[in-house]
Amino acid sequence: MGDVYSELIGQERAVETLRRAVDGRRHAMTHAWLFVGPPGSGRSNAAKAFAAALQCPDGGCGECNECRTTLSGAHPDVTLLRTEQLSIGVDEVRALVGRANVAPVKGRYQIVVIEDADRITERGADALLKGLEEPAPRTVWLLCAPSPDDVIITVRSRSRVIRLVTPSDQAVATLLEQRDGVAPALAAHSARAAQGHVGRARMLARNEDARIRRREILSLPGRLTSVTACLDAAHNLVESSAQEAAQATAELDAKEMATLQEALGLGGRGAKPRNAQAAIRDLEDQQKARAKRLQRDALDRVLTELTGYFRDVLAAQTAPGVALVNSDLADEIEPIARRSSPEQTVHALDAILQARTALEGNVAPLLALEALLISLSLAGRT
Repeated sequence: MGDVYSELIGQERAVETLRRAVDGRRHAMTHAWLFVGPPGSGRSNAAKAFAAALQCPDGGCGECNECRTTLSGAHPDVTLLRTEQLSIGVDEVRALVGRANVAPVKGRYQIVVIEDADRITERGADALLKGLEEPAPRTVWLLCAPSPDDVIITVRSRSRVIRLVTPSDQAVATLLEQRDGVAPALAAHSARAAQGHVGRARMLARNEDARIRRREILSLPGRLTSVTACLDAAHNLVESSAQEAAQATAELDAKEMATLQEALGLGGRGAKPRNAQAAIRDLEDQQKARAKRLQRDALDRVLTELTGYFRDVLAAQTAPGVALVNSDLADEIEPIARRSSPEQTVHALDAILQARTALEGNVAPLLALEALLISLSLAGRT
């Protein structure tokens, strides 16, 4: 095992900035950091690596108890907030601010990591602001978000920004080979298909079902031959994404409900607490919100794959010789490129962007996908 930064591939500039802060260079350290970068660039991994390095007596060796417990989430002075809900509310943030004001028990710092700072509500941001404006002497906040603009400006202005970049295909493939023992050809294919998203590349390399699902998505453009075909495909995509979310949350939902019912004293003899039904409804609402978010994430992966597909179509139309993301599908992409125009392909890419915007705006997934697939069917016609 290398040091705590060994898996942050392609992030040399960011790592150097973090090393200077850990080393105590003049003006290099601050109490609030904002890690930003595209999906898969390793925002939360960078934040946790930095937290480990701050706690480590050797600046992030990766081997000591401080490093191992920080990276695993077991360090008593490192709090990690990872949400599967659509938002992070004011009560959660207030609890974090309270935790941040406690002096470290064991480590050098009291560190709070928020993986999805872009999901903090306005009221939550107001509560966080108090913690950032009046930090305890050894408290460090590490926030993660896709971009600085995704974080409320008052929070952003009080944080030092660390920008991560999309790693190269070769760097991702090398990591898959060395860390996960993936065969070189499969590692290269998975890295290329994932377009720099390390987690996605690892899933494709290690999970045959994920590769099959991806292949089914990429076969969609060639199967959209009628309005009926478009509507059926949209229905199937939404149903499969809902099933994927349900499978991912079923065990956790049951465990959470059992824990709540035990805490409320349900299942035994005697009167049931008057607030029991309200508490159960609140948990059910939270679980529904989590399932909705996971379904949206699944649909977002569909849109990402289709974006790569039509990017390849456009490349074949306008820049022959440019490497395709989906080079294994060249025999399918080139005929579509020949029978449609670059303008139609751009319209297809615009339709995918509109579908993503619609889903983010809580438009019903089925409506968003039906509109998208009908647009894509038109893009493939002369």
